[in-house]
Amino acid sequence: MEPTRLIVSEVKQRMDGGEPLVFLDVRNPKAWSESQVKLPGAIRIPVDEVEQHLKEISRDRTIITYCR
Repeated sequence: MEPTRLIVSEVKQRMDGGEPLVFLDVRNPKAWSESQVKLPGAIRIPVDEVEQHLKEISRDRTIITYCR
């Protein structure tokens, strides 16, 4: 399956519709620590480490990655 780019309103619509989602925060540690925005419940894995942690990511729901 190819990745799909979503905008915030589309993610909100999916959440409001009850779609089960997993949020994956792929910012590097420096960017994450400097950010004021941290989504509660998101899994934090830097983008260059995602392959090493694939088994930790639930595959029974839509995975939404973000870096801002």
